[in-house]
Amino acid sequence: MLKSFFASTALTLLSFNLAAATDVGTTVSTPCPFGDCAAAISLAYAGTFDIATGTAFDGVELGGLSGIDFDPATGHYIAISDDRSEKAPARFYELSIDASASGIKDVKVLGSVTLKTQTGEAFAAKAVDPEAIRLGKDGLYWTSEGDAKQQLPPFVRVMKTDGSFVREFTLPQGFAPTADATSGIRNNLAFEGLAVLPNGDLMVGTESALNQDGPISSLTTGALARMIRYDATSGQPKAQYVYPVEPISQPPKKEKGWNDNGVPEILALDDHRLLVIERGFAEGFGTSIKVFMIDTDGATDVSGVASLVKADQPIVPVRKSQVLDMRAIGLEPDNIEGMTFAKGTDGSDLLVFVADNNFSAQQKTQFYAFKVLKRP
Repeated sequence: MLKSFFASTALTLLSFNLAAATDVGTTVSTPCPFGDCAAAISLAYAGTFDIATGTAFDGVELGGLSGIDFDPATGHYIAISDDRSEKAPARFYELSIDASASGIKDVKVLGSVTLKTQTGEAFAAKAVDPEAIRLGKDGLYWTSEGDAKQQLPPFVRVMKTDGSFVREFTLPQGFAPTADATSGIRNNLAFEGLAVLPNGDLMVGTESALNQDGPISSLTTGALARMIRYDATSGQPKAQYVYPVEPISQPPKKEKGWNDNGVPEILALDDHRLLVIERGFAEGFGTSIKVFMIDTDGATDVSGVASLVKADQPIVPVRKSQVLDMRAIGLEPDNIEGMTFAKGTDGSDLLVFVADNNFSAQQKTQFYAFKVLKRP
């Protein structure tokens, strides 16, 4: 575990809104996900906390929080911003969140750390797109989504708590963007999800399909995203799995309006089961957030499959079962992109979510907490 790296920094109180239509204690349970009753999960809604867009810390606008993790050694959280070094150098924050089974009372910023390049400098504007962050045994693991338009490949790196570069994981063949878009990542649909498994392996997931793996989700069809399983010690890929992304669940309210659906985050339950967020959006309707449990046991390793839609062998995707639909229980989620298990101030086990406000005045940085009643 990591010692707090901002122990002497004064806390900063942020604006908030505790209003919510859903009753605290509202429970959602899935007794036998994909028919596996040993994987039973049950969550109870605890509360929400909003931070208005425009709130600043040390003169820099707080926002773009796209990944979050909990450090049990300090009781604090780390959250990465997806600011591409445009408002300030790319960075992550340390947060104190007063969350329990009865609600989220407060969120405070303890400090921020600049992400560094291999040469020890801050990233230039638009040279990186940070999306996910996790505590690892030898530092902090984080992802950049890359930029297909600029031919910047996505990456997974390890950094120290001061943001300095340690090492980079090997990118498997077929993920780097190509000029003709015949293969590789699609723009803004690459490395969004990151999870550290109990055995030390690392999982990273794409938000949607690679170019060679078929279309992205539509109102009538889903997409085939990939998840890479890494040996975290060596940084070498061990396997790849297919994650079937759902079709877009809601049409836009106006003709030719924008809508989409993809995977912004993953979180380990054990060495083969994970939670996966699917975030849908429809213009004029808003954001829908669903959480699924998946199991990689029995899934085909597609590391050697160049194209999922042109494969000459049967492919078994990960098993998948929905465990939470935030809108279905009366919540109004914003652009949720991060989640972590945490320990509440009352000692309860929590599942905490954070929303990326996109630095938009029409959105907000939003936290949700659920008490974990049962999980694998």
